Amino acid sequence: MDGFYKKYYLGIRKFVSQKIDDEGIVDELTNDIMMAAMMCRSNFNGKCNEFSWICSIAKHKIVDYYRKKKIKTILFSVSPSFEEIADKALTPERDALKNELKEEIIKTLKELGKGYKEILRLKYIEGMKISEIAKNLKLTIKAVESKLIRAKKKFREVWIYDQKKN
Repeated sequence: MDGFYKKYYLGIRKFVSQKIDDEGIVDELTNDIMMAAMMCRSNFNGKCNEFSWICSIAKHKIVDYYRKKKIKTILFSVSPSFEEIADKALTPERDALKNELKEEIIKTLKELGKGYKEILRLKYIEGMKISEIAKNLKLTIKAVESKLIRAKKKFREVWIYDQKKN
């Protein structure tokens, strides 16, 4: 095992475990971070200490993890049957599948009516709260909640239909 890896692994693992509760994810991310650091070690410019530099890599990897987790949450809220697709598409070594999944989501959104597409965009892409959407669309909170439920159901129906066609 590389001395660099041995020197920083435990410290980086502790850093990651302070941000993420799942031990399996912590191990996987720590390994990814250490591999990334080893691969781009020649880019280290010495403006900070090496551990801080690796922590900055870790911060980016953690943000990516949570961003991917948010995508999974959105998919699961549409249909729990997407878990297998999302797990395959959201692992680091499967970027091509992730891009393909993204394209399929965009295609599905395009097939929805304007109202459904808009409410899903505001909620899941813009990250707006229900109350903000209600104000933006001049609707009641209950109307937005109801429309969001119908939009997710329609998204799921279109998604499943498209998947069966392929």
